[in-house]
Amino acid sequence: MAVPSPVKITKNGVEYISKVDRTKYTLKQLVHAANKDVGKYVAKKTREKITKRTGRGRKNTQYWARKDGSLQVGYKPGGFYLGFDELGTDKRRKIAQLRNTVQEEKNEIRKIQGAYIKSIEDENKALGLIDESEEQG
Repeated sequence: MAVPSPVKITKNGVEYISKVDRTKYTLKQLVHAANKDVGKYVAKKTREKITKRTGRGRKNTQYWARKDGSLQVGYKPGGFYLGFDELGTDKRRKIAQLRNTVQEEKNEIRKIQGAYIKSIEDENKALGLIDESEEQG
């Protein structure tokens, strides 16, 4: 979807310009772009923490940045056993690579999100940061 153009309304000789739709679009796309960058960062840092057993765990760690503004970082079905490491079982101790990564990297995640939010002040910069594709990686 392209950036909506401003709506011009003339009433009693006065011209009103509404950029509400344009602003909503820009905010939604900036949230999506920020989520993609946070997802890439968290998935990368989590992969670094996963100890190599079979080699499948690192490959099956990914993120999903959806257009509805949600971000999910987790394990694909091929790395299902990492869920046992994440939560622990009665025979396996809790390692929680993903949860610990997010807790340790909170400040960096805030910096990434803040860079996108700050760019809303400059419309041209914001539009340069927007990539409209839905991504999983």
